[in-house]
Amino acid sequence: MNAPPTPPLPRGLYVLCDDTLRPDLPLVRKAELLLEGGARVMQLRMKRTPLREALAVAREVVAACRRAGAVCLLNDRVDLALLSGAHGVHVGEEDLPPEAARSLLGAGRVVGVTVRDADGARAARDAGADYVGLGPVFGTTTKQVNAPVLGLERFAAVVRASPLPVVGIGGVGLDTIAQVAAAGAHGAAVASDALLAPDVPERVRRLAAAFDRGTQGTSLRDGGV
Repeated sequence: MNAPPTPPLPRGLYVLCDDTLRPDLPLVRKAELLLEGGARVMQLRMKRTPLREALAVAREVVAACRRAGAVCLLNDRVDLALLSGAHGVHVGEEDLPPEAARSLLGAGRVVGVTVRDADGARAARDAGADYVGLGPVFGTTTKQVNAPVLGLERFAAVVRASPLPVVGIGGVGLDTIAQVAAAGAHGAAVASDALLAPDVPERVRRLAAAFDRGTQGTSLRDGGV
């Protein structure tokens, strides 16, 4: 029997539903707000959530994403991705190796890998990844990263050399997402800029619109969409 095709990773905004941001809001509620704004790709990142609770949350968030027609990826946890029916996983430098994630998930789910350069992107392709998260593009306070900031020029050069679609990660917000898109990124990952906004759904809409404008070479800043 042939494996089902890997779900496509929609181009554009890639939101992170993170348990370290907005602790006043349950993770499921955060996901609902992001989806209300039209998020089409969501990574669920649970670094502080106890495992049993994390499984319950993952099942609810995956179900909400599927109802909304959005792709849901689990950060790091291949076991939770399998048990919750998620579309796939994203693994970092200290997580399960991508070839192991691919072996466990099979051909029908998405595997994303964090990389720092074009060599990393080529290695990710050889390990069976579908896309790479490249960064940090800018400085970020959401997650401690032991890697130098790339900046837009270096980021664009790696995007051109990458054999896989690239999602820009690290410090991306409404004032920079169009530049990331204009640099050739397939997507742009946003965490705090979306979840810390007073109106999360509206911020998601503006972020998505800014990325789309950026693909047309139009830079946007916070003042207008």
